[in-house]
Amino acid sequence: MKKKPILAICYDFDKTLSPDDMQAQGYIQSIGFEVSEFWKESNNLATDNDMDQNLAYMYMMASKSRGKRLFTRENLRGDGAKVELFPGVDTWFDRINQYGDSKGVEVEHYIISSGLKEMIEGTKVADKFKKIYASSFYYDVDGVAVWPAQVVNYTNKTQFLFRIEKGVLDVNNQGVNSYFAPDEYRIPFRNIVYIGDSDTDIPCMKLVNINGGHSIGVYNSETKDKSKVFRMLDENRIKYFVPADYTKGAKLEQLIHQIIDRTISNEVLEEAHFCCVSEKENETRNQSKEELEKEELIDKLSDSTSFANTHAVIEQLTGVKVWSGAQKNKLLRIALENTQVTYILKDYDLKAFYTIICDGVDTEDADGVREILNS
Repeated sequence: MKKKPILAICYDFDKTLSPDDMQAQGYIQSIGFEVSEFWKESNNLATDNDMDQNLAYMYMMASKSRGKRLFTRENLRGDGAKVELFPGVDTWFDRINQYGDSKGVEVEHYIISSGLKEMIEGTKVADKFKKIYASSFYYDVDGVAVWPAQVVNYTNKTQFLFRIEKGVLDVNNQGVNSYFAPDEYRIPFRNIVYIGDSDTDIPCMKLVNINGGHSIGVYNSETKDKSKVFRMLDENRIKYFVPADYTKGAKLEQLIHQIIDRTISNEVLEEAHFCCVSEKENETRNQSKEELEKEELIDKLSDSTSFANTHAVIEQLTGVKVWSGAQKNKLLRIALENTQVTYILKDYDLKAFYTIICDGVDTEDADGVREILNS
């Protein structure tokens, strides 16, 4: 292979890498709310105002902090430092990267979350991600949050998969809409893994699934509630489900190892495919549209499996007035080798066409066709 394949592992955050919503692990309590009360008011705000639920919770966080605590990037990162992670997450990324290296695969990790980017940046694993795509705030010169800068909901999550696929990671780079040839993708979907836990992950899971990638549903290993992953499996949203256990040797690690192993064999085959595509393009680059159309007609005759189809193709071939010597030789071989042509060679339309093709050609195949035409 010309280059080392890259495997992108994309993670939701809440209940995927952490057992609870990040806001419920200190921040909500710090502004004097019960967790359930905060989310109820936030959801009602969204419903009553036709508001995106993520914008609603971001507004709630900013407004309810007034007079209680400074709503700054620094404080949000401090809240992120308190966020609990599932077992093994703290060593997971290095272990997976090392296994990938041992197999000749470069592994990259990405967050695609509706949670807060600033809080994720405060966790002890923040530096393990190539890119963190999550909702975030715009901050004034004093570092105080004043406006949403980015909101990530369950449907627009999918745009980030296309950015990862094309290597256009900046959220303001319109190059994500540019056309890329299949062999130009930095990380094709077949080499993308998406790990999530709930309905908000379904669009990403489905997109990865239908494009040949790997979608994994995780469930809390303590509660052992598999109802969501069972449903996602039944609906073909995910290919696999495992406990959200990131410890060494756990089912999730075994599964990712198997995906890394498969990535190598997949890329060998893809490289062979693109070599064929390149060879075809090199050999046909200087051929005119008319020449390519003639070759296509010759192929149709070669592949004909019925007398009716043979007559239909001959009608099209008759409209061509100029044939190269190589093309005539191919047509003559077809007349002798394809029984759907040979058996009706003396029919009026075929006889007229092949009489012209034989004219001036001095080969054994031409002699064989003449013999049939004249018998």
